[in-house]
Amino acid sequence: MRLKHYQKGTLDVLTRFLKDARLQGDPAAAFNAIIESPEQAARLKAYAKPYKAIKGLEGVPYACLRLPTGGGKTLLAAHTIIQARDHWLERDYPVVLWLVPSDAIRRQTVEALKDPRHFYRQALDEAFEGRVRVFDIADFTQVTPSDLASKLCVFVGTVQTLKVSNTNGRKVYAHHEMLEPHFAKTSPATPGLERNDDGPFKGDIRFSFANLMHVHNPLVIVDEAHNAVTSLADEMQRRINPSAIIQFTATPKNKSNILHSVTAQELKDEQMIKMPVVLEEHESWQSAVNGAILRQAQLNEEAQKDRDNYIRPIVLFQAQNKDQPVNVDALRDHLVEVKNIPPEKIAVVTGKQRELDGIDLKDPACEIDYVITVQALKEGWDCSFAYVFCSVANIGTAGDAEQLLGRVLRMPYATRRTSAMLNKSYACLSSPTFQDAVKGLVDKLVDMGFDESEVADNIEHAQPELLDGMFGRKPRPTPNFDLSIDAPVEEIKGIERAAPTKIKVAPDEHGKAKVTVRDFLTPAQETAIFEQMPAQHHGRFKEELAKFKAANKDKASPAQRGEEFIVPRLLAQVQDEFVFADNDLLIEYHDWTLKDHSHQLSERQFSIRQVANTFEVDLDEGSLQVQLKDQTDQLSLDIGVDGWTEQGLVLWLDRKVRDRYIGQGELVSWLSAVVAYLIHDRGITLSTLMRCQYVLARRLQDRLSEIYSIERNKVYQGSLFQPDAAPSLSFENGFRFFDGMFDGVRTYQGRTVFGKHFTGKNQVPAFDGRGEDGEEFQCAMFLDANAKVKHWIRNVAKHPNAFWLPLAGGKFYPDFVAELEDGKILVVEYKGEHLRTNQDTKDKMAIGSLWEKVSDGKGLFLLALKEDDGLNMRDQLIDKLAKV
Repeated sequence: MRLKHYQKGTLDVLTRFLKDARLQGDPAAAFNAIIESPEQAARLKAYAKPYKAIKGLEGVPYACLRLPTGGGKTLLAAHTIIQARDHWLERDYPVVLWLVPSDAIRRQTVEALKDPRHFYRQALDEAFEGRVRVFDIADFTQVTPSDLASKLCVFVGTVQTLKVSNTNGRKVYAHHEMLEPHFAKTSPATPGLERNDDGPFKGDIRFSFANLMHVHNPLVIVDEAHNAVTSLADEMQRRINPSAIIQFTATPKNKSNILHSVTAQELKDEQMIKMPVVLEEHESWQSAVNGAILRQAQLNEEAQKDRDNYIRPIVLFQAQNKDQPVNVDALRDHLVEVKNIPPEKIAVVTGKQRELDGIDLKDPACEIDYVITVQALKEGWDCSFAYVFCSVANIGTAGDAEQLLGRVLRMPYATRRTSAMLNKSYACLSSPTFQDAVKGLVDKLVDMGFDESEVADNIEHAQPELLDGMFGRKPRPTPNFDLSIDAPVEEIKGIERAAPTKIKVAPDEHGKAKVTVRDFLTPAQETAIFEQMPAQHHGRFKEELAKFKAANKDKASPAQRGEEFIVPRLLAQVQDEFVFADNDLLIEYHDWTLKDHSHQLSERQFSIRQVANTFEVDLDEGSLQVQLKDQTDQLSLDIGVDGWTEQGLVLWLDRKVRDRYIGQGELVSWLSAVVAYLIHDRGITLSTLMRCQYVLARRLQDRLSEIYSIERNKVYQGSLFQPDAAPSLSFENGFRFFDGMFDGVRTYQGRTVFGKHFTGKNQVPAFDGRGEDGEEFQCAMFLDANAKVKHWIRNVAKHPNAFWLPLAGGKFYPDFVAELEDGKILVVEYKGEHLRTNQDTKDKMAIGSLWEKVSDGKGLFLLALKEDDGLNMRDQLIDKLAKV
């Protein structure tokens, strides 16, 4: 399973921490250097706090990764094992202790890690060539010394199993004769091991699971770490003597060393969660239930149109406790007897009723549309078909509501659906006031790990101006009109599909269909509405729509009027053909080989010298030590498996540094030359290289990355900047800006009204940095005020609809794109003073200037600075436009 961008970014930061901690021998210094970097400081915000070591484990890397609910923490935990092996543990087959907060999650995790078809297990099998064993912690006596020596062994247990102040009576701390073979080579004087308190072996090492962990220095993975961070947990960790501790949580505690934090917007951009959450507040629980049923029917109708992937939207009801009026039985009776829901479509899941056991909700043959619970689903249950959360109690007081709400956020198949309605989740809440409903929903989402500002931007309501008031924003009125149609709501409801963010249908005071048009409709949306609306109502709707458009003709944005503007795309000429100037594509046309790059690692790049019981290894970026004792068992294994030969080392390196851009035969040949040079020319013995094999693998991986960067830059420069290059622009294949192109992106919520924003003053994507105090915001104001600018748009980095220019190592997304009154296109990128002269800014300036040069006067590029040659940003913009 391919990792999402934010997941790769999370692992990249973790890898950097482990590598730096290994190189420096100081986890605290490595951690603090990372969180103090500008990028991480901006990302972590209040979470950026100095490293706090566990007492007695100061040399053990200890970090927490924060991901909101639905971010794939378990998948990242599996990949963490691989990164820790390569960049910290330097052991082919580490021991892993995987701790979770509850028995339900323990069972779920063990089942997934044991299943060869599950992508968690597949990631481990691929990295460890199938040599993986997974144990429920209760079955630890089944592990053999051979397992620990020749396989990745993962022990999954709850924190509570190990987290005790008194170890007496706990199985994991008890003496077990069957574990004796594991301690055959352990010195009786080994410190830190618990000993038998009485009996014939009093004072001897206790053959316990905890002591087994202590001897093997496990990598500790902690899921839902906020449940485990206490002083008692620290004591438990000292007992098991971890080599590293990596935590995963949505809501970290203050004690956690938070290394990286992922935002809800990143999950939303990667199609991992269904947001925004559409809020429906109801005065009674019966009304909330009715709203949930209607919403499920509407979503089910939409889902049936998606022929590529089967979806059956499910409602998740949270009932009250059994001693309260709307308990599970009362709610089920209401659904069956009052709402006429067939009993087979309802499943009850409580501590005693487990009606989902053995049922696959994603099976098309399954009939269940409604699930009733109190809190039994809060852990260990996951079904992305859950779309509607309905709480019959006040959500502000409903226990575990945030856990249940999290069940409906996961996106089916992690892919954006064709229907906009199926990209959202829904909350039908019973609350005495609108304010209580909003506050309760916000609080629960924050409890799930979402930032409060993100939550505010990802709650949708039929009256957005009410939300503006709740969140302290100045309401920005949007033209709208209401129309009552003498027809049942169900007959008209389908028109919402044409423009779900702009049109709503609900019953009026007489039970007729009340249509509310909340914003301007594009011509395509109008056509779709009339296709969905019964013909007898067309005349009235057209008449009211014409009045609305006439009264507000000056308020519609260009995009809302159906206009679009096109930004030409840069092309490169390759083999007498023009192709998109995307370096990922250009490199595919480029023939290159490792033979063109030296296999000789110099003394500066890689050198080893033995000192006492260690090897000191010098690399480009510093030096580190390799303890001889670290790999004694591993090397014994290598002798038996690989014969401890040059070829054996080469094949091992091939597995560690394999690169998707290089054929295996070519890589093995190059690695053979590297090893032969180190042994025969540099005089480094094979045994020394074997003891430092992980360090060598990392250096060669870095070397391959350097080579690939050289080749990417070569093809980039050759295709676009060399004298014989012939880049061009294409409007026909250009980037098209249109209404709704950035739907779902967090929007600017300040008080300034941008009258020239292409998609409308209420649809300005949020600014980076300090909001209205930042330079990007200032730049937007200058664009909006310039008389030569017809309209402009805030470009959203990495969005599939956004405009980009190629770079050697990726894509460049400028901050703003504008169409001028004379039809020319202006592209603007803002750079802060501290970035004025760095290489990234130079690269962006170069490609932007090239785009302008080949536009034949149709395109302009401006790299705006806070001040440049005495000109402020506004004057730089005026100066640029004065030259055309």
